[in-house]
Amino acid sequence: MAVRLFIGNLSYDVTEAELRAHFATLGPLSTLALPMDRDTGKPRGFAFVEFRERADAEEAIRRFNSQPFKGRPLAVSEALARDGHARPSAPRPAAPRPPSSVAISAEDDRDFDPAAAPRRRRPPAKRAVQAEPRRKQPIYKRATGPVRFSIDDDGDGDEEEGRGEHDAS
Repeated sequence: MAVRLFIGNLSYDVTEAELRAHFATLGPLSTLALPMDRDTGKPRGFAFVEFRERADAEEAIRRFNSQPFKGRPLAVSEALARDGHARPSAPRPAAPRPPSSVAISAEDDRDFDPAAAPRRRRPPAKRAVQAEPRRKQPIYKRATGPVRFSIDDDGDGDEEEGRGEHDAS
């Protein structure tokens, strides 16, 4: 059963051939992945190596962890999935189902349509925080109907009140 190892703290000028030669001394490799930076095209400083046998992988961890390679001490450990758990080396057998009060026959199981099954909803995506709060736009009210106003039409300083219709056009 294959075991995948994470190799960290690699020199940025390491090549896949050098890494393969270094780890192949312990046993045959299934795969070797050396991720590259998209912008520069150079290695990102880590790699994944998969050994066919668990004993070879454990020996690689024991011999190469904290040992210098191209001027830097390597960090060698079993690779973890993104959820933080070790990847299963071999498929696990299915767990037995608990007894149910409803009997399901093999015919019922064949008719199951996964597309028709209810799906879990994803949580809504988080929105980016705005750099500045939005400024409120002034609200202009249009006057309609009767309006009270004051007019000083003779220029003597006394205003006369009046009522009238406001033309909103």
